[in-house]
Amino acid sequence: MRLKYPLLPLSCSVFAHNHHLIHTAFQLADLKKSSSNGPFAILSFQYGHLFCSSLRLFHQVTRIKFRKRIVSGVQPTGLIHLGNYLGAIKNWIRLQDTYETFFFIVDLHAITLPYDAQQLPRSTRDTAAIYLACGVDPSKASVFVQSHVRAHVELMWLLSSATPIGWLNRMIQFKEKSRKAGDENVGVALLTYPVLMAADILLYQSDFVPVGEDQKQHLELTRELAERVNYLYGGRKWKKLGGRGGSIFKVPEPLIPPAGARIMSLTDGLSKMSKSAPSDQSRINLLDSKDVIANKIKRCKTDSFPGMEFDNPERPECNNLLSIYQLVTGKTKQEVAEECRDMNWGTFKLVLTDALVDHLHPIQVRYEEIVSDASYLDGVLAEGARKAADVADVTVNNVYQAMGFLRR
Repeated sequence: MRLKYPLLPLSCSVFAHNHHLIHTAFQLADLKKSSSNGPFAILSFQYGHLFCSSLRLFHQVTRIKFRKRIVSGVQPTGLIHLGNYLGAIKNWIRLQDTYETFFFIVDLHAITLPYDAQQLPRSTRDTAAIYLACGVDPSKASVFVQSHVRAHVELMWLLSSATPIGWLNRMIQFKEKSRKAGDENVGVALLTYPVLMAADILLYQSDFVPVGEDQKQHLELTRELAERVNYLYGGRKWKKLGGRGGSIFKVPEPLIPPAGARIMSLTDGLSKMSKSAPSDQSRINLLDSKDVIANKIKRCKTDSFPGMEFDNPERPECNNLLSIYQLVTGKTKQEVAEECRDMNWGTFKLVLTDALVDHLHPIQVRYEEIVSDASYLDGVLAEGARKAADVADVTVNNVYQAMGFLRR
């Protein structure tokens, strides 16, 4: 009897030595269909255990192979604060268990405004260490530095040729930052960095991108740019140049967390907590000491209303601090509302301070362990860059081909 199932190609190298098990599973499945007794009864007796093992392995491989992909990153400028953590990094810990994840330090974005070149390498390493200290697991996620994967810059230039200047002129963040910095301090990179952001996402054929409300406009530009390049160079046009045809880029969807997507300033409940805010009092940094945290919470802006409540538009600071408490304690919104309803500001600030200190202390301890072992951190970043480049290089080579460049 001739078996018709070929050897299953696996993209995941860790299972390469088990090809024969997968192959056997398909063979036995084929025999079972062709004969309910006789040959299969004998094979079942002899290879039953191998068959079950093969099927289990097959399910594991297909689950990994077909997981949806997510990319995200944080700039290494300034100190990582509670807004970065609760709005992005903490959410990554959950996502890495169910998605194929690429988390990187976006150091190329850090140079769009004046910066300290001597400080950038240290800030980059510190940011990577905080990722790991917060719970990003390099065995589950690829953790790397953006500039260590050259395809980011290459794809950005290719995408720039297809990006209408009008799309960039309408970006709100460019208008805000350029107005604050002044024309003499604004480089072209501040205008074009949304194209780099698009390259960061499209390189990895991402299915989803975790974004806060203030980043939705940039993701929309990424989606429009992916569709534009697919139209200009994909499909039959690409196939005529020897490519596989179809879409060059996957069009990503936003993934907005239900809570914590936007943590607000301690000094203004209507402004986002930000590294660039001039006052350090406006934010809780992840590495702040117990005393610093207590002082910042003690001095943070409040109101004159009695009790504590969520979702009152006249009490943005109250809503923000209750949301922070909810996120660091893991309690539900209803539980927090009931617990804090009758508290005054003095009592609640003490409760919030204790919760923040308890939550951040393990992260701070783990951070110190990681930064004291330079070889471990370097190894994680090198391996993450290698994994990322394996995916990114395929994409950028396809774009070169689809846009008509002579192949190397």
